[in-house]
Amino acid sequence: MSKNPAQQLHDYGQSVWYDNISRELLDNGEIKRLIGEWGVRGMTSNPTIFDAAIGKSSLYDAQLKDLSDKQLSTSLLFEELALQDIGRAADLLRPIYESSEGEDGFVSIEVSPLLARDTEGTVKEAERLAQRLDRPNVMIKIPGTPEGMPAIRACLEKGLSINITLLFSVQNHVEVMNTYCEALRARVKRNEPVDKIRSVASFFVSRVDTIVDAALEKIVKENKDPATVERARALMGRFGIANCKLAYQKFQDIFMGQQFADLRTAGAAVQRPLWASTSTKNPNYRDTIYVEELIGPHTVNTMPHATLEATVDHGKIAETLTKGVGEAERVRQELTDLGIDLDSLMLKLQEEGVEKFVQSFEQLSTTLDEKVGKLK
Repeated sequence: MSKNPAQQLHDYGQSVWYDNISRELLDNGEIKRLIGEWGVRGMTSNPTIFDAAIGKSSLYDAQLKDLSDKQLSTSLLFEELALQDIGRAADLLRPIYESSEGEDGFVSIEVSPLLARDTEGTVKEAERLAQRLDRPNVMIKIPGTPEGMPAIRACLEKGLSINITLLFSVQNHVEVMNTYCEALRARVKRNEPVDKIRSVASFFVSRVDTIVDAALEKIVKENKDPATVERARALMGRFGIANCKLAYQKFQDIFMGQQFADLRTAGAAVQRPLWASTSTKNPNYRDTIYVEELIGPHTVNTMPHATLEATVDHGKIAETLTKGVGEAERVRQELTDLGIDLDSLMLKLQEEGVEKFVQSFEQLSTTLDEKVGKLK
C-alpha cells in the first residue's frame, strides 16, 4: 500500500506530530488511527488545547466528580485531568518511542503558564510533572522567555526531555540551542549520561506572517510611493517561511558540524527544530503551505487536525527547507529596509503567546469551577 503524503514526510527526515489531545480522541480510537494510518509520531498539547477539550466534553465529568471531594485547587484539578490524557497518549505512542530509539513517540505537556516568568517555580513544576507521569516519552514544555532560559538549562541538566516553546526569532532559537548544548556538556563533565535526553525547539510560523503582514498592510495604506507599496505587497506571506529557513541554517551550523562533535561522541541527540503554528491563519494562503515549504531532515512539524487532514489529502512532498535560503535572507533584509523592526515584533509575539496561554488557563479554571459546581 502506497504512503500518503503525511507518511512520506518521514522519508525526508521529518516527523509528524499531532497538535491536539482530548479524552474523546483517546476513547474513540482516533489517536490510534492517526498513528497507524496518518503517520503521527508524537503529540503536543497546551492550555488552549486542554481548555477546548475539557470545556466541550462531558467525558471528564466522572473523574471530576471523584476529585471534587478531595478539595483540590483548580490548578490541581486540571493537572489530574491532563495527566490522565497525557499518560494514555504516551502509552499509545510508546511503541514508536521504542522503535525509533527515543527519537519520536513523545507527548508534550506544558508547565503552568502562570509560571512563565518564574524560573524556580518552572523547574519545580517540570520535575514534578515528569515524576508523576513517570514515562520516558514525555516532554515538558517550557516557554523560551528570558525567565524560561535558566529553567530550561536546569531541567536539561537534571536529565529531563524538554520542548522549548514560543520561539519566534532566530536569535532566540540560537540561544535555546546553545543552552541545550551547555546543559549537556555540564552533564558530560559530571560523567552523567546524555543519550536518553531529547529536546525540540518549537519555532512558530503562521503567527509570524500574521504580524508582519499587518505591518506591511500599514505601509500599503499609508505610503504614497507606488514602488514602496509594490515592494510591501510582494513581501506579504513571505517572512514566516523565510524565518524558519534562516533558523534551520543556524541549526545545521550548530548540530551538523564540529561544534557538536564532542556531544555526538558522548551519545547526545540533536535538538530538533519543531515547526509550530502551522495552520494557515490567512485564507488566501494554501492550507498546506507551512508543511510543504518546511520539509527537511531532523525536523518535526506539529499539525492541528485540519492541517494534517489537508496534508494527507493533497500535500506535495519534497525537500524544501534548504532551498531558497538566499531568498529568505533577502526577504528579511527588505523588511528591515522598509522600516519594519522584526526583533520587536518577534518579542511581541512571544509576550502575546504567554498571555494567550494564561487567558486559556484562566478560562479553563472558570470552566472547571462551573463543572464541579454542577456535579455536586
